[in-house]
Amino acid sequence: MTDRTPHLRPVREVTPTLHYRTIHGYRRAFRVAGSGPAILLIHGIGDNSTTWSTVQSALAQRFTVIAPDLLGHGKSDKPRADYSVAAYANGMRDLLSVLDVERVTVIGHSLGGGVAMQFAYQFPQLVDRLILVGAGGVTKDVNVALRIAAMPMGTEALALLRLPLVLPALQAVGRVGGALLGKTAAGRDIPDMLRILADLPEPTASSAFARTLRAVVDWRGQVVTMLDRCYLTESVPVQLIWGSHDSVIPVGHARMAHSAMPGSRLEVFDGSGHFPFHDDPDRFVEVVEKFIDSTEPAVYDQDLLRNLLRAGISEQTITGSVGTRVAVLDAMGADERSAT
Repeated sequence: MTDRTPHLRPVREVTPTLHYRTIHGYRRAFRVAGSGPAILLIHGIGDNSTTWSTVQSALAQRFTVIAPDLLGHGKSDKPRADYSVAAYANGMRDLLSVLDVERVTVIGHSLGGGVAMQFAYQFPQLVDRLILVGAGGVTKDVNVALRIAAMPMGTEALALLRLPLVLPALQAVGRVGGALLGKTAAGRDIPDMLRILADLPEPTASSAFARTLRAVVDWRGQVVTMLDRCYLTESVPVQLIWGSHDSVIPVGHARMAHSAMPGSRLEVFDGSGHFPFHDDPDRFVEVVEKFIDSTEPAVYDQDLLRNLLRAGISEQTITGSVGTRVAVLDAMGADERSAT
């Protein structure tokens, strides 16, 4: 079995506390710890704020770290509502406003990375920096299991998890598969996939999962991508963090985003899967702190934004240029850990 026990540096105890706020009639849960400049942690689909427990306390030594449960996830309400990426970004803006937080460094994982990008696009005046971790929404390719789940009968199959013994049987098969696959791409991510799967039998959770997934994925892949707008991050410090063995969103997406986002930095965790902050939390905290320490917060400039929008750039143009660069990087065996 792969050792997934976090090995964090010793830190004074800063335990995140769970809080609730009701916004637009729905209860939003979030965990907060620490003091100082604000960091917003946004989790992925089907997950919740506890996924950040490996790093939140360490980051809270220097920062106010806010980790919400997205609507439809964790301990937040799960209504029949809008679960689009744009709606999630609005929810983050509303929560920060209620908490009287004016600016944040946004860290988004998986779907949360797509939400973080959308948040930076919709509310650039609120963003100091942007950190994308195994982020969705770079380009259309995505794990085939998510494509199947997004199909008409795919998410309805989640109802089967409510039948006796179905979930325990899947978990047993998953554990055996994880042991056999070991440090392969799929093996790295199976434990976290099983953890997320355990929350889905609850009807409102599975319904919210289905609505969220169908808002961003169909049988052809990811519906919402950021390539047509990523050039707008020119004035925002951007750090990309990816696992080399990510089986959900391949590391090629990181290289594409790195090439398409002016001035971005890329850190690839060799041997890590879709959750690099679980596989190597110490290194994750170090990368985040170094990035924040070595960059100035973004300055919102309406004139620059207007000029960028007028110049414009198409996704096809970006994809073409990126394809060339990725091929060159692969041929040269470039070290993705360097920031270029």
